[in-house]
Amino acid sequence: MTDDTTTIPFIHVPVLQPEVVEGLNVQPGGHYLDTTVGGGGHSRLILNAATDVQVTALDQDERAIAAAKLTLAEYGDRVQFHHTNFASFNPGDTKFDGILADLGVSSAQLDVGDRGFSFRQEAALDMRMDQTQDLTAAEIVNHWHETDLANLIYTYGEERLSRKIARRIVEKRPFTTTKELTDAIFYSVPPSYRHGRIHPATRTFQALRIAVNRELDVLETLMQIAPTWLNPGGRFVLISFHSLEDRIVKHRLKESPLLKVLTKKPIIAGDEEIQGNVRARSAKLRIAERVF
Repeated sequence: MTDDTTTIPFIHVPVLQPEVVEGLNVQPGGHYLDTTVGGGGHSRLILNAATDVQVTALDQDERAIAAAKLTLAEYGDRVQFHHTNFASFNPGDTKFDGILADLGVSSAQLDVGDRGFSFRQEAALDMRMDQTQDLTAAEIVNHWHETDLANLIYTYGEERLSRKIARRIVEKRPFTTTKELTDAIFYSVPPSYRHGRIHPATRTFQALRIAVNRELDVLETLMQIAPTWLNPGGRFVLISFHSLEDRIVKHRLKESPLLKVLTKKPIIAGDEEIQGNVRARSAKLRIAERVF
């Protein structure tokens, strides 16, 4: 496969922009960790928020790293890039004045059809954020037992019709494209369910993406180790996009002996932002501070 990281645009509008900068309490000369740099939008805001700020930028998506390097090129060695999942990152003795985790899938990953994240675009059943890993969505839908598929769709997709969907998947497999899978899901549910508020494939695709990328497992790891990377007074800012993520974030922040939670309720986007970026409507931002 050819490397097209520089030919396909990676366009992602970061959500809750002023809230992130305020939440991190960016200070002159501070060092901040962006655990999901994406296209570099949040990192740019952090770098511009005060003088002599440094950012360490992580992402497991090679296209995101390539895009962020272009976006942030003007900042030179004030930015250090690492192609890695945040749960595997080892900062050594480095401590940060703030850590940002913008969780979930980015607009660019959804919009670039060949990644297979979206049921709205035909592509191979991939869904890997890290293209070097082996497990794909195709492997799951074509080889997992029906009961395991149903449990996955119910647990990670919170899909009440998971058994019907899993049964149809097993009946119709193998699948090679997102369209084939989407059609199977669409016709596995009652007509009244097909034209509801969200597409009937939405929750199943979410479940597959979470499983392929081990999103909840790596989030649990991050919640345990990230507080130890902060300087005293450093802020931990997280943006989640669905209830499974937000539940983990909420409880682990509260349980950490190193952190004081600063947000009793999550910060959400206002109407104006949602009108300009519909994906902001599900974003929830929580903030905690290292106390010692």
